[in-house]
Amino acid sequence: MPRLLPVGDCDLSEDYDPAVPPRTPQEYLRRVQIEAARCPDVVIAQIDPKKLRKKQTVSIALSGCQPAPEGYSPSLRWQQQQVAQFSAVRQSLHKHRSHWKSQPLDSNVTMPSIEDEESWKKFCLGERLYSDLAAALNNDNQNPGIDYIKVGFPPLLSIVSRMSQATVTSVLEYLVNWFEERDFTPELGRWLYALLACLEKPLMPEAHSLIRQLARRCSQVRAGVEHKEDERVSALNLFICLVGRYFEQRDLADSGDPS
Repeated sequence: MPRLLPVGDCDLSEDYDPAVPPRTPQEYLRRVQIEAARCPDVVIAQIDPKKLRKKQTVSIALSGCQPAPEGYSPSLRWQQQQVAQFSAVRQSLHKHRSHWKSQPLDSNVTMPSIEDEESWKKFCLGERLYSDLAAALNNDNQNPGIDYIKVGFPPLLSIVSRMSQATVTSVLEYLVNWFEERDFTPELGRWLYALLACLEKPLMPEAHSLIRQLARRCSQVRAGVEHKEDERVSALNLFICLVGRYFEQRDLADSGDPS
């Protein structure tokens, strides 16, 4: 490689020690020359594939939602009401964020670090649901006290107001990916709603991809529900509605009749 600057060998005293921090410009230049000479011509990076899985380039699938079974699709009026209510929730959250952020957390609340995916899933969903979905659904709740470690912490305003946009997006990713392989639960629903309420517009590409993934998964689960009276249907309809109507992913929205 040709030299960019006309720097020759530095004339240094015999007691020059390259291990000691440079004290003069000449010693600094000599230190750079020595370090450059030690660099190999070719360097091969040792990459851990596990660390790359969470940092892949975002790709937005073009497929839409599965159509709602007959009688499952919400009316257009219902969708408009949900969007208006959701908008009011977002405005209230934004207005009072500073107040709630200043409120102290309970002594048993320790928010995980942004990179700790497993701890966030346990924090939001509870250890019982995280480890055994069937046990959580069939739990008879004999203990009159609430153990939030087991059942998950609710998305209190004092908690979500402390979450940066990067944290909101990361936790949303953790929960949407968890939902991809499991059924819908109330614990999951309350956190998804809170995280969507915290997402700032315009959406970042990662958030845009995640909410579309969420809507498609909701439509997939809805298509497998046997009875339209199932309480999951309205919750799944709500998330499809918010993604399609509020976040303007029109191709994913239920058409709905005017009534």
